[in-house]
Amino acid sequence: MNTKTFKLSNNTNVFYKKNVNTPRVALCFNIRGQKRLKEVGLDAIMTRLFLQGTKNYTAEELANELDKYAIEFSVDSKPDYIRFKFVCLNEDFDKALELLEDIIKNSTFEDFDKELSKMEGEIIAELDSPRVKVSDKFYSTMFENHEYGNTNSKILENIQNLSKEKVISNYNDLMQNSKKVISVVGDIDFETLENKLNQRFSDIPVSSDIKLISNVKAIDEDKYVETVKPDANQAHIIKGWIVDTSASEDYPALLLLNVILGASGLSSRLFLELRDKKGLAYVVRSSYEIFGECADFFIYIATEPKNIEVSLAGFKEELDKIQNIPVSIEELENAKNNLFGKWAFTQETNENQAILYGNYGILDLGFDFKERARERVKKVTVEQIQNCAKKYFSRNSVLSILKP
Repeated sequence: MNTKTFKLSNNTNVFYKKNVNTPRVALCFNIRGQKRLKEVGLDAIMTRLFLQGTKNYTAEELANELDKYAIEFSVDSKPDYIRFKFVCLNEDFDKALELLEDIIKNSTFEDFDKELSKMEGEIIAELDSPRVKVSDKFYSTMFENHEYGNTNSKILENIQNLSKEKVISNYNDLMQNSKKVISVVGDIDFETLENKLNQRFSDIPVSSDIKLISNVKAIDEDKYVETVKPDANQAHIIKGWIVDTSASEDYPALLLLNVILGASGLSSRLFLELRDKKGLAYVVRSSYEIFGECADFFIYIATEPKNIEVSLAGFKEELDKIQNIPVSIEELENAKNNLFGKWAFTQETNENQAILYGNYGILDLGFDFKERARERVKKVTVEQIQNCAKKYFSRNSVLSILKP
């Protein structure tokens, strides 16, 4: 076998996949804290501050070390966890581990005010994008009073209440009360890897077996949110539903439903009907976006402002069609092949594989989730696609529209 799983002495789960003769190794260190409605923006600013200096390196020295060894390093605040990630040459793995250890254990969270101001400016610039703005309103409405709804606009509303002291408290709580998972993909000797990870990380607080329990509330009524952006030259429309996530029996059918509707580019139904035949869209697609506690399924279109109502009618027509008329065997098989092709393409690199396995581990799906999911997708029937469409598209939805 070219994969191994083991635990560090502090109960941190480790997954390793050996891809021989690959020159670069990728590692993800994921940390998932106790779910609670934390102050908005704390994780966002904390992850930025991790690279602003440690007890051993200033921010400039740290950046120079990463550049010197060509180590790609990032810290990201994901919806369900914090992810530390690096990609480096095999011969620089020791150095990358040394820097990762230092960043996780010894960050000083210096330059708080400077980094907060920088983050505020970047958020304001991002929200000037109509597509970002309509999406921001969509998520803050769909996941109101839940961490998944802590969008950029929500962070801006609370940004002046954030402080370095709160960040340090948030960090300490995260390290003490969290599940920790490491995923590594590359060509490293297994025993060497196990020894080095134990040397570097076995003394951090014990990894807790925190269960992922959904606190996401169902949408109790259809919701509509409208944003007027005077300088916009297009209308942007998102309509979406809360649906089941990876652990659900509906997961494989939802994946294929997304491919059929709008995730397969030129061959998807929304593209063919709303763009090709009716000429309504600049961009049209669907998305099945998966979180730990739930998922959302949405359809999106960018169109001329005069076409808003026609586009919404087009949405309804396509949703009615897929609920009431069974897809053909050929369309279903094409969707399966399309999905498997995308999976193969997106999982070519060690980095993407490490990200994937780390995500499976931290969300309690099992490191073999991909293999099991593939077999489940193969078995999806026409009836399951139709039943899935009826089940979820009859639920209450959120409609977010931005227009001039």
